[in-house]
Amino acid sequence: MSTFSLYFNLGLTHILDIQGYDHILFVVALCALYMLRDWRKVLILITAFTIGHSITLALATLDLIRVNASLIEFLIPVTIFITATSNIFKGQQSSPNRVQLNYGYALFFGLIHGMGFSNYLRSLLGREESITVPLLGFNLGLELGQIVIVLVVLIAASIFVNILNVARRDWKIVISSAVAGIALTLMMDTKFW
Repeated sequence: MSTFSLYFNLGLTHILDIQGYDHILFVVALCALYMLRDWRKVLILITAFTIGHSITLALATLDLIRVNASLIEFLIPVTIFITATSNIFKGQQSSPNRVQLNYGYALFFGLIHGMGFSNYLRSLLGREESITVPLLGFNLGLELGQIVIVLVVLIAASIFVNILNVARRDWKIVISSAVAGIALTLMMDTKFW
């Protein structure tokens, strides 16, 4: 197995691992406002998140930045809580400025999540001579895993809203409230003070 394939599979399994459900929750929170027909918007949103975590993942793996791991483990559920809670208060239709803001949030929160991934990846890299191929493989694996999660959420949203006639607003509120509640619990479990 090539180095790229190895790290691609590690990234894919890492994001889809139920043990790392905090990252799954964040992706679910990002998608809660959208339907299957909005897949392009969601793909851009998820890619913005991937770009954010790729930047800090590279910087932290290269040991150019160091942040207290306990602080990051607390901030990750904070990002999930903020995203889910803001979904609850958003209107049904998004203005162009609101959409732009969502991309900014995804990019910024991706920076925080990347620092969370960095400890895992740094331990895997060990004595690799170059991190370029492993980092690219890992990030592309994460991106594919996130796309899988997005598809599951968007298909579920379409089934509930279009087939079972659940109001779109109710779908958004129930999913976002559940994610916010879990994130609040994670915040209490990971408080670093």
